[in-house]
Amino acid sequence: MSQFEALFKPLKINQLTIRNRVVSTAHAEVYATDGGMTTDRYVKYYEEKSKGGCGLCICGGSSVVSIDSPQSWWSSVNLSTDRIIPHFQNLADAVHKHGGKIMIQITHMGRRSRWDGENWPNLMSPSGIREPVHRATCKTIEEEEIWRVIGDFAQAARRAKEGGLDGVELSAVHQHMIDQFWSPRVNKRTDQWGGSFENRMRFGMEVLKAVRAEVGRDFAVGLRICGDEFHPDGLNHDDMKEIAKYYNDTGELDFFGVVGSGCDTHNTLANVIPNMSYPPEPFLHLAAGIKEVVDVPVIHAQNIKDPNQAERILEAGYVDFVGMTRAHIADPHLIAKIKMNQVDQIRQCVGANYCIDRQYQGLDVLCIQNAATSREHLGMPHVIEKTEGPIRKVLVIGGGPGGMEAARVAAERGHDVTLIEKAGELGGQITLAAKAPQRDQIAGITRWYALELERLGVDLRFNTSADSSVVRDIQPDVCILATGGVPFLEQNPEWGHDDGLVVSSWDILSGAVEPGENVLVYDTICEFSGMSAADYLASKGSLVELVTDDIKPGVGIGGTTFPTYYRSLYEREVIMTSDLMLEKVYAEGDKKIAVLENEYTGQKEERVVDQVVIENGTRPNEGLYYDLKADSINKGQIDVEALFACDAQPVLEEADKGMILWRLGDCVSQRNTHAAIYDALRLCKDL
Repeated sequence: MSQFEALFKPLKINQLTIRNRVVSTAHAEVYATDGGMTTDRYVKYYEEKSKGGCGLCICGGSSVVSIDSPQSWWSSVNLSTDRIIPHFQNLADAVHKHGGKIMIQITHMGRRSRWDGENWPNLMSPSGIREPVHRATCKTIEEEEIWRVIGDFAQAARRAKEGGLDGVELSAVHQHMIDQFWSPRVNKRTDQWGGSFENRMRFGMEVLKAVRAEVGRDFAVGLRICGDEFHPDGLNHDDMKEIAKYYNDTGELDFFGVVGSGCDTHNTLANVIPNMSYPPEPFLHLAAGIKEVVDVPVIHAQNIKDPNQAERILEAGYVDFVGMTRAHIADPHLIAKIKMNQVDQIRQCVGANYCIDRQYQGLDVLCIQNAATSREHLGMPHVIEKTEGPIRKVLVIGGGPGGMEAARVAAERGHDVTLIEKAGELGGQITLAAKAPQRDQIAGITRWYALELERLGVDLRFNTSADSSVVRDIQPDVCILATGGVPFLEQNPEWGHDDGLVVSSWDILSGAVEPGENVLVYDTICEFSGMSAADYLASKGSLVELVTDDIKPGVGIGGTTFPTYYRSLYEREVIMTSDLMLEKVYAEGDKKIAVLENEYTGQKEERVVDQVVIENGTRPNEGLYYDLKADSINKGQIDVEALFACDAQPVLEEADKGMILWRLGDCVSQRNTHAAIYDALRLCKDL
């Protein structure tokens, strides 16, 4: 604990004493239901963070104050109605009973939303200028509407206070309504709400005055801002320091939250939640600059994942609180583990951005490596309890994410666990992914599992191929197959896989095949593997064209991640081509001829290249499964009703009759890392 003295030093915000300097900052969880209410799933998600020791949770990123600021796309919290008050009371009680504090971010999104759902409103902005990311058209907000929205902010703050929350954070970041008025690139007005500095500040100032008049001086009110919009015609760091000082000098604010970058374009959006391609805390200097001009606590959250990193930031005085939001999505018990001197057991965020990329697709926030997060209401445990039943011999075959999680959970339950892996190390496809440029940090998933499996005493057998005779010799009570898949290059015989005319993205990333000089990468999946292969090849000096039959390369990659790929690919002069199918490949001398066909016109094109790399997903490696299926008492079947309900598998009641056989991950069908880990947790938590 002594090495984290700054981290655990309490600090006051207004009348609140925050027990430590760690904050889970506002993010859109996409959990609110029943018209934007904080129901059971929402409450238990934040209760787990408080139980795990987080000092302050600011929930509800982009929670709306007005009925014409749509909330259904994000399933965000709806503060435009008194219906929210009893739900807030449940949320506040759940967090407070574990010693934490809870606030909510409130906003009007202005133009930064979608109009084509819920009440189908006309979106509004200071000057009716369209927002690129959401492709949102909007009207110019009128004087009467401005005052209505100001009143809506005040009423939303009242509802938060009556609901027992500890404060509100006004959102003036990410180009919401308040900072839409601030920014001259969006606000072109010539009335009292635009033009001069004071006029552009007026809307936010009136909001602050109205909120403070409604909730009183003893209720915590903060403001979240960006430190630099990173647009040549936007607000730079000096501008933002001036704005921060202007609001600070009113004496009406209790804290500032500061992040780097605007996010009204795809490229700037990627900055706001930095993925694993970014360095640690890349925008800390912006928060530190704001701290120089204000006299209330400053919170900063961007790519702060490690407690040692957090301690260093606090000790140096750059900011007063560190936001470790994705860190708490990966491990809500982060603070408790530090207190118990279990730092090595923290499941550290790797910056995959699976969480936030889902949110930008309108899907619920989930963690790539922790399947219990946000499923607490379903009984998904963060702490695995020991079994009160018989100790079983569990055999796991395959050391990818699903296999590692199955082995971990079974061992935590107290069973005798053996894991067999044909390679010389754990990781499976994670190991492959980590070889790509910008993706090395994903190996942190494997590092955590390796430490946990060693701590739990799992018998790890590397460089071992398991066939049916090996399984029968071990005689497990439960055999879990996580043998993965293999690249699916046989789908089209005309690709010439049998003749060695094409190679897979795995061949390239693993180093099994040397990069060609002039390479065509054909990617039908449009997720990470194809983009990574193209990026890797270009980094090795290959001339690369990335071709897909989809609407654009990387279309399956989320909004905070594909821009970082595009930056790299454009910089390395990779040609990106969409709407072309790879019909066939044939040899001509020492060259490969790739025949491409336009899906819409049928027109054919040819490319003369040295190498054709195909990313067409995987097919399950299921031979061992079918060898063992007849020997199992459940014939390899999983009761899907029990699985989906997160209940124990009924076959466990018959375990004394013979071997139970399950398979999970890509040896069933291709999905992703989270899916494999989730199935492993669902199956093994009740072993």
